[in-house]
Amino acid sequence: MSKTGALFALTLTLLLTEGLCRLPYGYFQVRLYSFQEKYFNQTLDHFNFNGIGNRTFSQRYLITDKYWKKGSGPIFFYTGNEGNIWAFALNSGFITELAAEQGALVIFAEHRYYGRSLPFGKDSFRIPQVSLLTVEQALADYSVMITELKGQLGAADCPVIVFGGSYGGMLSVYMRLKYPNIVTGALAASAPILSTAGLGDSRQFFQDVTADFQSVRPACSEAVRGAFSQLKELAKRQDYSRIQSEFALCKRPTSAQDIHQLNGLLRNAFTLMAMLDYPYSTQFMGNMPANPVKVQLTCFDLYSLYLECADPTGCGLGFDSLAWDYQACTEINLCFESNGVTDMFPPMPFTESDRKQYCYKRWAVVPRPGWLKIQFWGDALSSASNIIFSNGDLDPWANGGVRQSLSSSLMAINILGGAHHLDLRESNEADPESVITARKTEAHIIAKWVKMERNRLKHTTQQQRKQEPPE
Repeated sequence: MSKTGALFALTLTLLLTEGLCRLPYGYFQVRLYSFQEKYFNQTLDHFNFNGIGNRTFSQRYLITDKYWKKGSGPIFFYTGNEGNIWAFALNSGFITELAAEQGALVIFAEHRYYGRSLPFGKDSFRIPQVSLLTVEQALADYSVMITELKGQLGAADCPVIVFGGSYGGMLSVYMRLKYPNIVTGALAASAPILSTAGLGDSRQFFQDVTADFQSVRPACSEAVRGAFSQLKELAKRQDYSRIQSEFALCKRPTSAQDIHQLNGLLRNAFTLMAMLDYPYSTQFMGNMPANPVKVQLTCFDLYSLYLECADPTGCGLGFDSLAWDYQACTEINLCFESNGVTDMFPPMPFTESDRKQYCYKRWAVVPRPGWLKIQFWGDALSSASNIIFSNGDLDPWANGGVRQSLSSSLMAINILGGAHHLDLRESNEADPESVITARKTEAHIIAKWVKMERNRLKHTTQQQRKQEPPE
């Protein structure tokens, strides 16, 4: 097999081969933690009192009170992101482990338009129904849910700590900024709040993906560059039969667009490997079994494995991919590009102009590049408080987030050898010491926040009683 074919085997055999470039290894554990699946009757449009503003939809959430000190223990609330909420619950075991230590109620809320929380059912992604998919609506969903459930569960005086990873981490930050009256503190793991607001270098992301592989073996990135170069030469000669054979494609490519799709698929595969570089196998965002070399595959379909969208790092597949594509076309700015110079991938630009053209054609919307910066403060966060920003140095999203502490209550935790929100995952015997230490630090800070909020509530109650007229 040529280097070109070897590259394809490396990236697409479920991202499994352990050779030139390192991949996850070990074993995978799942605990259900006694979660109950429930549905909340949620307001469809929080910001419109006419028309559909009075309608509701069923929003899914998972809840466990297994460890809760009823009426006094804190509430740990996961701000669900772009997918089925079970996937996040089963891959965020630290939250439940911490609940066992601190006597907390745990809730994982599903993001509107994802999983089973589809406001208009199968019509949710039609225009204009999809227009109610916004960050602001999602935050209002969570705030209303927290408030209503606290009342139902007799938890009015229970401090709320929000947790989230990646986009969910962004939402946790935004919850603390926008609803500090409801949320006491936030742990935002791998939250790229800066890059998605249009801040930073558009080349940074794929440069960091490259750096991950180069740090393991310097020859790796050069081998990948060489393989992409060979693919380019084959395409230039229109040797499509050989490309099909070398890359085990189900169908013979016939155009430059097919080659562009193949480049995107390969780049996306390397991105996932960098993100999921955990020290054990996982089923999060894909299957990483413990015995990868035994997996047998036949051929790959370019257009069923990868969909080009408004997120150059990939939107996934199915309904969830439609929802994320729409968000990337409206508020979430993901104009990342590869260039083959600062990274190991072929030049694939994605400018604001490209985004605007694609999004108008696909969704009939015009993106607002600076909206997240205006609405959620961008990098001007110094007046905020009680937020932990955690990032692993193996995660290509890390440099799109906050890497340095901004104050005594805006703390950055950098995890050596950590991949995408590794600290939110349950404890594992293969965990590096850095993530064990990070979790201990996070637990200490969160306990302090909870204690401070309890003291504040106690003081407020005492003051109110003093002001009551005598009987």
